[in-house]
Amino acid sequence: MEYKEIKQPTLVSNPAEATSQTLRDNVQQSLNSYFRQLDGQPVTDVYQMVLSEIEAPLFETVMHYTKDNQTKASQLLGLNRGTLRKKLKQYGLL
Repeated sequence: MEYKEIKQPTLVSNPAEATSQTLRDNVQQSLNSYFRQLDGQPVTDVYQMVLSEIEAPLFETVMHYTKDNQTKASQLLGLNRGTLRKKLKQYGLL
C-alpha cells in the first residue's frame, strides 16, 4: 500500500511566504519539542501517547467529514466498522 504525504495549508498574509509542512514534519517537530521539555527525565509509553494524540482528532475529523456515517468513515480510514466503533467509544466520540 502506498501512502501519500498530506500537505497542510498554512495561514499567512503573503502567499509567497507560505511553506507547506507534512503531517510527518509536524509530528517530528512536536516530538522533538516534547523530548526537549523532558530535559532528561525518564519517560515510557511514548508510542501509546502519540497514537492517542493522533487518533482522537483523526476520528473526530473523519466523523465530521462523513457526517457521522460510520460505514463511510470506516471505508475512508480503511478500518473494519467494528474497529472504528471500538475506537470511537475509546475516545468518547460515540
